[in-house]
Amino acid sequence: MLILSRKENESVMIGDNITIKIIAIEKGIVKIGFEAPPNLLILREELRAAILEENKKSLAYKEIELGKLMSVKKKS
Repeated sequence: MLILSRKENESVMIGDNITIKIIAIEKGIVKIGFEAPPNLLILREELRAAILEENKKSLAYKEIELGKLMSVKKKS
């Protein structure tokens, strides 16, 4: 892991087309701006975790429904 110290209005570049800029630091909260290509998805970690959890639930539900369909088909 790379650890850097940055002040307000300072940036970090990732590759040639991603810039992370410190917008403000107020009361222990850092506001960060991201400049990246529109096809690059940027998510907060907790949002990504929530999406993954919902996807797991959806997959489990689909597997249960598929199992029900398979058991009905076998009985026929």
